[in-house]
Amino acid sequence: MRRAGQFSTHITESQGESLALQGGEGVKSILSFLARCIYLRVIDPSMKRLHVATIVVLLVSVSLAGCTGGLPAGDTPRDDVDQPAPTAEGALQVHYIAVGQAAGVLVIGPEGETMLIDSGHFNDDGEYVIQYLENVGIDRLDYLVTSHPDADHIGGHADVINHFETSGDGVGAIYDPGITSSTQTYNQYLDAVEEHNVTLIQAHAGDEIPMAGVSADVLGPPEGYLAGEDPNENSLVLQLRHGETSMLFTGDAETEGEAFLVEEYGDRLETTVMKAGHHGSSSSTSAALLDAAHPQAVAISSPYDSQYGHPHDETLQRLATRSITTYWTATHGTTVFQSNGTHVSVGTQQAAPTAPLSLRDGTPIEPGDPSGLRERAVINASGGVRESTPVATDGGTEGTDAADAADGPAGELAVAEFNYDAAGDDRDNLNDEYVVFENTGEGSLDLSGWTVQDDAGATYTFPDGTTLEAGAEVTLRTGSGEDTSTELYWGSGRPIWNNDGDTVIVTNAAGEQVLTEGY
Repeated sequence: MRRAGQFSTHITESQGESLALQGGEGVKSILSFLARCIYLRVIDPSMKRLHVATIVVLLVSVSLAGCTGGLPAGDTPRDDVDQPAPTAEGALQVHYIAVGQAAGVLVIGPEGETMLIDSGHFNDDGEYVIQYLENVGIDRLDYLVTSHPDADHIGGHADVINHFETSGDGVGAIYDPGITSSTQTYNQYLDAVEEHNVTLIQAHAGDEIPMAGVSADVLGPPEGYLAGEDPNENSLVLQLRHGETSMLFTGDAETEGEAFLVEEYGDRLETTVMKAGHHGSSSSTSAALLDAAHPQAVAISSPYDSQYGHPHDETLQRLATRSITTYWTATHGTTVFQSNGTHVSVGTQQAAPTAPLSLRDGTPIEPGDPSGLRERAVINASGGVRESTPVATDGGTEGTDAADAADGPAGELAVAEFNYDAAGDDRDNLNDEYVVFENTGEGSLDLSGWTVQDDAGATYTFPDGTTLEAGAEVTLRTGSGEDTSTELYWGSGRPIWNNDGDTVIVTNAAGEQVLTEGY
C-alpha cells in the first residue's frame, strides 16, 4: 500500500531557533504570539524543549541583553565552506496542489518524509489539500511550513493539524517566520497547535529543515525582518536541493524580500523549478530574481478567473522574455515535479500551453478535480526541457508514421507480473513490491530513458544502456539495491503501488506512452 513511509518523530539539533529566543525587533513582533504559547513546545538553539516559565525568563533576559539570535553555536553558514559535489539517491516529489486563489505544496522526500508548504484558502478550510493528501496515501506530516500568515496560505492549517493529529500519525514540527496576524484564521491555527501540543519553530535565513535525503535551506526572512515586518516581504523562503536539481519557494515575497535574496545569495539562488511569487503578481518574480535564479520552469498557483487578475501580464512577459516553461494550476491542474537528482519529470492533470503568454489559451480545471496525472515533460538539470510527445486518439502517436519505424522485428513491452502488496508492512519490505516487465515482441527493446509512472505521478527512469532482448524479463523493485541486467531498483523510500488499485504507465524516450495497465 502506498504510505508516507517511515518518519522521524523527534527534532534534531540543526533545525532553527525558538520563537522565544528572538531579541531586538523580533521580540516586539512575537509578544502577542508568546501570549498564546502556554502549552506549546518550543525549541532553543540546542533544540531542547522548554516549559513556559523558562520561556518568560529567556524572553526577558534576551531582550535586556539586546541579543538577536543566530545560528546555533558551532554552525557555519553554508556558503562559508566548500560543498561536495551533489549526489542523490531516490526521488524527490514536489506536488503543486490546485487550490484556486491560494497555495498548497506537498513535498515527499527520497526517504519518505513529508512536508506541506502552506495549506490553501480559509474559504475551504483545507478541504482540497486534505483530500489530495489522502488520495496519495499521506498519513503523517513530518514538516508543516508556514510561508506567512495570510489566510490564503494558512487557511487549512487548523484543519490539517486536527486531521493528522486525530486521524493520522500526527504533525512532526511546524516552521513559521514568526510574523503574527489578528485574523480568525490565524487564531484557529494557533489554537490547533496549542490543543495538540505540536512543536512550533521560528525559522529565518540560515536555518535548515532536516528532511532526510534533501538539503532544505531557509533563505529568508532575515533576523530583524524587512519592510516594517510586512508579512509578504518576510515570507519564509525555502530552497530544496536534490542532487543537481533544486526547487525554490519564495512565498509572497515582493520588492524588498526578493531584493534581499538577490543581494544575499546571488547565483546560489540558481534553481531548476521556481514557484512564482505572490500567485504571479507583478510585484513579485522580478527580473533580478529570475536572472539570479535562472529557473528552467516556473509554477504559478492561482485560479483561471482570479479576482486579482493573477498571473499579471507583466509577470508573464518577464517569463516569456526569458523563454521559461511555465505551469499554471488553473489550466494544468495539480502539477508534480519529480527529481531523480539529474532530471525532473513533470506531470499534470491535463495538457495545456506552457508558453507564458499563451497560458490563458488553456482550458480551466477546477480545484478538487479527480483527473489523474500524466507526464508532460522532462527537465534536464544541466539545461533543456523536453516536451513529451502527445498520444493520438487512435492509440498511435501524433506526427509518427509507421513507415518511419526502423526495419526489422520490433520489441513489445508487457507487464508479466505485478506484486503490489509486499509481505508484512510494505514500508519495511519495499523490495518485495515490484513489477516484472517482459519483451513479448520478436526484436530487442532499448529502454534507455523510458519512464515508469503510477497514478500519483511517482516516476522511475530506466538507466542508459538498459536493453531487453526478445522473451527476456526485468524486475523493477521499489526499494534500493544494485542494478543488474534482470533486477532494477526504483530507489524509493516509500511504497509506490497502491493496494487499492493503481496504473502502470510506461513512456518511451521520445515521450510516447507505450503501455498503460491498471489493476
